[in-house]
Amino acid sequence: MSKTKLSSERIFNFSAGPSALPLEVLEEAQRELLSLGGIGMSVLEISHRSKQFTSIIESAEKNVRELLSVPENYQVLFLQGGASLQFAMVPLNFLKSSADYITTGAWGQKAIREARRRGNVNPIFSAEADGFKLAPRESALRFSSETDYVHYVSNETIQGVEFKYDLDAGGIPVVCDASSNILSKPIDVSKYALIYAGAQKNIGSSGVTLVIIRDDMLEKIPANQFAMLDYRHFAENKSLPNTPNTWGIYLVDLVCKWIKRRGGLPAMKQFNEEKAKILYAAIDSSDGYYRGHAERDSRSVMNVTFRLPSELLENKFCTEAAEAGLDGLKGHKTFGGIRASIYNACPRESVEALIDFMKHFAEKNG
Repeated sequence: MSKTKLSSERIFNFSAGPSALPLEVLEEAQRELLSLGGIGMSVLEISHRSKQFTSIIESAEKNVRELLSVPENYQVLFLQGGASLQFAMVPLNFLKSSADYITTGAWGQKAIREARRRGNVNPIFSAEADGFKLAPRESALRFSSETDYVHYVSNETIQGVEFKYDLDAGGIPVVCDASSNILSKPIDVSKYALIYAGAQKNIGSSGVTLVIIRDDMLEKIPANQFAMLDYRHFAENKSLPNTPNTWGIYLVDLVCKWIKRRGGLPAMKQFNEEKAKILYAAIDSSDGYYRGHAERDSRSVMNVTFRLPSELLENKFCTEAAEAGLDGLKGHKTFGGIRASIYNACPRESVEALIDFMKHFAEKNG
């Protein structure tokens, strides 16, 4: 198969994160890199207290609120440390007696390990025995009577498992790591006490963590909490208790504006589902040469994971795909296989090019 590219310089990027950014966003950032809005300085150089950056962070918050229909009684915050810091920050702020954790993949496992450093954790559901291939049905979940909160990962990037509903715990605070599917579809924010997400998949660049937290949760934070681990401290200082990732927040604003121009989250949902549908169809119609990992009703729309007949063929697949201009397809080092991350910024053309490559590879190596 000859090498096919979007342009003379751009390849088809299936990386799981940092992942592809919209070309329009990259071009706009490039135009403004040396002089933001004609002020003679880059956004990388201006003060986070300046009127120019104040306008940027206020716009980013406004656009996140509008896209996700965030209720008034929620704070929208921009933190650092990635979702991995949130694995610790959530229990440090809210785990007093015990917390319920749902585990459908590797990131859920890491969240539990961090929470156990703080206190008692109840693993009320784990799909590990089944190879992390599914998300539980909501009716099958049984929450502890005295739990402080319930935590889950809405989309497991490594295994490619996604919840198809917004979890309702019947009044128990729900905390969700939505790093890899936030802004890919509409969600009901009102069902959550706290949503967090690393930006480097659908929101923007690495180095920013979006946190959406209900006001009443701020009242539960210990009075003597360390300032930089205290959501209340960030809320009181409008995400600026110290110097934030100004460039990253700038990109969040640009990405949100791009999503709005594309028709908002309903349009993104339709677009993403169409890409996933044709890719999974190619896997399922390959007579077993390609085998999807996740159960069909738990398949991720964002991270399509599959296997080939052997690890040797998987390595060959990734090598030849990269030579053909399809990058980032190698599965996570702890899991193996193939993973195609088809986030918002991944065009349908990329998926079609991958499907074409898959067909030719199977014909040559079947």
